[in-house]
Amino acid sequence: MRLDQLSGIVAFVKVAEAKSFTRAAAELGVAPASLSEAVKGLEERLGVRLLNRTTRSVGLTEAGAQYLDHVRPAAEDIRAAGAALREARDRPAGTLRLSLPWIAAPLLIEPLMRPFMDAYPEVRLSLIFDDSFVDIAAEGFDAGLRIGELLDKDMIGARLGGPLQMVVVGSPDYLARNGTPKRPADLAAHRCIAFALTRAISPWEFIVEGREVAFTPDACLVVNTLPLCITAAEQGLGLAFAVEGLAAPLLASGALVKVLEPFCLAYEPLHLYYPSRRLVPPKLRAFIDFVRANAHKLRI
Repeated sequence: MRLDQLSGIVAFVKVAEAKSFTRAAAELGVAPASLSEAVKGLEERLGVRLLNRTTRSVGLTEAGAQYLDHVRPAAEDIRAAGAALREARDRPAGTLRLSLPWIAAPLLIEPLMRPFMDAYPEVRLSLIFDDSFVDIAAEGFDAGLRIGELLDKDMIGARLGGPLQMVVVGSPDYLARNGTPKRPADLAAHRCIAFALTRAISPWEFIVEGREVAFTPDACLVVNTLPLCITAAEQGLGLAFAVEGLAAPLLASGALVKVLEPFCLAYEPLHLYYPSRRLVPPKLRAFIDFVRANAHKLRI
């Protein structure tokens, strides 16, 4: 089937039902001449006349009546599908599939998952956690979540929360046994718990005398999730470099203590990113607006 044949079929069915090019054109919101050309093109491609036309009336030929019986169900399905989409266009519904880094689980998803799903019962969440970069369009995601400065240039980013403050933390027991580092250079003498997405350990970044300095620890423990870094630090295994929001409950309870505070920097905020500003799905817009409205409840 040629691409333009489909529009001809829809036009033919509408004219046959209305028994008038003028009435059918008014219902479709197009010019009668355009509708006439669409039906004429369909007849030429099929090689048969489907409608008998006079200046006063429009009627089906025998071939037209047979053709209408075959194509009307498909045309009705197309119309029904369009109506269903229009009905859902302004209502958050369907499956919202998100690609997220593991850090988003405790910072964002755990606090908001229940209230969001209560607020939007017709939205189903599909949350795929992966710290590596994902081609969200190719993998069928509605959006992804990453640190703002790491966004691809062709993506639209919606900022969620404020800058991510980094901290170095250790347990009181560890610090009592090993001393408290005063400058980033002192970390070379400490046991460190490192994060590594691949085989390469992520460096710890600091501001020293106005410039960024990177320190790659000779780690006693390497893990690929930041929450586990914090748990290991709580257990006294060493010092960890992590987002402050992740460690906030343990810092508040005194189970962890911050060190090197004057040297710790903040990273760009988390951003939800998606491919286009045009026709953002209601389910995604609802999620973005909900996170922003509840940002004060989050540790981001």
